[in-house]
Amino acid sequence: MNLITPTITLAIFLSLLVSISQTKMCQAKNNLMLLFTLSLVPVNPLLNNHKEITLSSSPLIITTTENINISITLDTLSLMFLPIALFITWSITEFSSWYMYTDPHYNKFIKYLLIFLITMLVIITANNMYQLFIGWEGVGIMSFLLIGWWSGRQDTNTAALQAIIYNRIGDVGLIMTTLWLMTSSSMNMQELLIQHETTSVIPTMGLLAAAMGKSAQFGLHPWLPSAMEGPTPVSALLHSSTMVVAGVFLLIRLHPVLYNNKTMMTISLIVGGTTTMFAAAAASTHLDIKKIIALSTTSQLGLMMTMVGLNQPTLAFLHMITHSFFKALLFLCSGSFIHNLNNEQDVRKMGGLLKTSPMTSSFLITANLSLMGMPFLSGFYSKDTIIETMTNSYTNSWTLTMTLIATVLSALYSTQIILTALTGYTRISHNTHTETKNIWHPLARLTTASIFLGMMTKISTLQTTTNTTMPKTIKLTALIATLAGITLSKDLFYTSSLSKPQKSNTFNLFFNQMAFFTIPHRTMTMSIMKMSQQMSTELIDLWTLENWGPHGLSNTLKPIIHMSTQQKNMIKNYMTTFILTVTISLMLCIHMG
Repeated sequence: MNLITPTITLAIFLSLLVSISQTKMCQAKNNLMLLFTLSLVPVNPLLNNHKEITLSSSPLIITTTENINISITLDTLSLMFLPIALFITWSITEFSSWYMYTDPHYNKFIKYLLIFLITMLVIITANNMYQLFIGWEGVGIMSFLLIGWWSGRQDTNTAALQAIIYNRIGDVGLIMTTLWLMTSSSMNMQELLIQHETTSVIPTMGLLAAAMGKSAQFGLHPWLPSAMEGPTPVSALLHSSTMVVAGVFLLIRLHPVLYNNKTMMTISLIVGGTTTMFAAAAASTHLDIKKIIALSTTSQLGLMMTMVGLNQPTLAFLHMITHSFFKALLFLCSGSFIHNLNNEQDVRKMGGLLKTSPMTSSFLITANLSLMGMPFLSGFYSKDTIIETMTNSYTNSWTLTMTLIATVLSALYSTQIILTALTGYTRISHNTHTETKNIWHPLARLTTASIFLGMMTKISTLQTTTNTTMPKTIKLTALIATLAGITLSKDLFYTSSLSKPQKSNTFNLFFNQMAFFTIPHRTMTMSIMKMSQQMSTELIDLWTLENWGPHGLSNTLKPIIHMSTQQKNMIKNYMTTFILTVTISLMLCIHMG
């Protein structure tokens, strides 16, 4: 274990770097397949003895207070997530060879995907804050380049800018934490986690802000639906195993720093509950298939954040793993449909796809059922456990209510996609591509993982489970909520008309536009701009220049002139005094004479 694990990890990093340097990227998927198989080797001894290995180079930069070196940590989190990231990137790369086949810069696209993967691997294996920050910024830059891949479109450029700006707001938090640790604690993860008893509120606030930006929590969320302007393989990679999970991963990795701070735990619980409910409500009102799935990601990330707030980082990590597979699968299936329907993304214009693309449709149904938390699919093992844990904990009932509403709504929008896109009659003329092996091989792999991964995790790590006793109703809460959502969605589908676009009601409009797009991108920006304009014109021009400019200077000079000379430049007063004096003198002379 001591020699094999670090050797394999370093081999994976070096192989990926060599892959990027190649000019032709047709072998990328085979390399990733090989690296995925290699990365499975250390998992077996890890599951048996839970050892942790730290690998450090000699210092690269020597300072008086700290030596900076390359240091990687190989523990449960990094060794479990390494094969998952490789597996998903392998599937997405293979899918891209079909989806991006006509793109003239296909090789560059695959290189970008591989660099994206490397930066994520840097985050999960980083053993000090410097390394983590390099990976963190790398993921942000790569997401900017990949979201803005089709840069000829204005919306795409706006979306890429949104992603980088919102993340930069969150990054301020990480920089603040790093600076605090630099002055008060240590950059090294092990040393930092030992000192968690004396942690101040500043680094915990910084970590929470960083995670909120990167994982698109409520308030810093609008960039995630906008990121759908990028190619579908980018959306799949961005939402499953890189970028958005990096924020939650940061909180899981540094959880010992947070868990003593009750204020931060409460804030992350409230933020998670709000995000989960709002994003699920917004997804229920959207009609763009990619945006529905994107908002569903935000909702699931809120669920992970709630678990971090409940002091259950392991459960958050379990949901992160299971979510990766079915989310990548959902995006790739929707990408397949969009490609076949001449880039049509409106679910109302799809229909009858179960007959024209039967395999992709069955994969999409499996992924949606896993997302809902249907029993014995991988999503069930994490989602059901999360809701059970929350119901049995001493948390406030508000968060639990939000999570249960979100569970109902997630079942609602998942069923909505299935019923609208796959059943009924075809509502658009399309050229049906044959489902070649480039499409169904990666989809079949991800489907297999979405079905069996939860069960395999349960078998491998939870051989001796504790018997938690709870009433039957509480045990079935998650399932009841899911079934309620499915029933509601079915009723809505049969009562609403798809033939003509309906006028949005207030509720739909609020979640669709105001809460998620208009307020942060229109109302807030316009009010800030108007306030800035007023400050620059009224305050600076009329008040500052009036008081401190030429007029103000002349006012300050007057008293000095008065003090230094008898002549006060008041000509009218002088003339009046002179005339009065002469007049009085003349009158006196006449009177005397």
